[in-house]
Amino acid sequence: MSTPSYRRILIKLSGEALVGDGAFGIDPGMFARLAGEVRDLVAADIQVALVIGGGNIFRGAGLTQAGVERVTGDHIGMLATVMNALAMQDFLERVGVPTRVMSALKIHQVCEDYVRRRAVRHLEKARVVIFAAGTGNPFFTTDSAASLRAVEIGADLLIKATKVDGVYSADPVLEPEAVLYKRLTYNQALREDLGVMDATAIVLCRDNNIPMRVMNIYEPGALLRLVGGDEIGSLVESGD
Repeated sequence: MSTPSYRRILIKLSGEALVGDGAFGIDPGMFARLAGEVRDLVAADIQVALVIGGGNIFRGAGLTQAGVERVTGDHIGMLATVMNALAMQDFLERVGVPTRVMSALKIHQVCEDYVRRRAVRHLEKARVVIFAAGTGNPFFTTDSAASLRAVEIGADLLIKATKVDGVYSADPVLEPEAVLYKRLTYNQALREDLGVMDATAIVLCRDNNIPMRVMNIYEPGALLRLVGGDEIGSLVESGD
């Protein structure tokens, strides 16, 4: 790869994208492939942080609809992200990548507490940092957690790795004529309600001038090509 276009990146992995060909849970093959791609990024001298959703293990919305208190459901969801983070840490360390899991909830027996200065130090030492348990607060999504952590660590790019090729004008599954946006602004995403991320996450990135790429995580090698400068997925940035 030529000189990387970015020094420090944060990758937001959709929990639903981690099930691979299954319908639920952790797909070892998917985790192993992603670990290999992150290893290649680290080998290219890129500092990598991860935020992983928990939708492959638990969806709080279902319990909430059944009458469970929203705060309780959100806390369970945070614990699901910790499970995914620990699994990813194991797969990364199997391929020789030093990794630290930092949780917004205090779980000293299994991972570190999140401390911003310590997280930055881990990155500077070429360790992958996985941020778990969202922001530690109910009512905030892992998208918001990803944007917040990207701002806090001074990331050059936020990558939202999901199941679609980028940002569309509408759901491409429901509307085959939907248009793929190669470039758009955060304000456009808000105005058109494009579902890139929730509004809190979008505003955090917009106000702190952090660009975001939305890409398909199922495309092998796309992460390395993206940081090398290839135009992959949709670029969302600040602007009018």
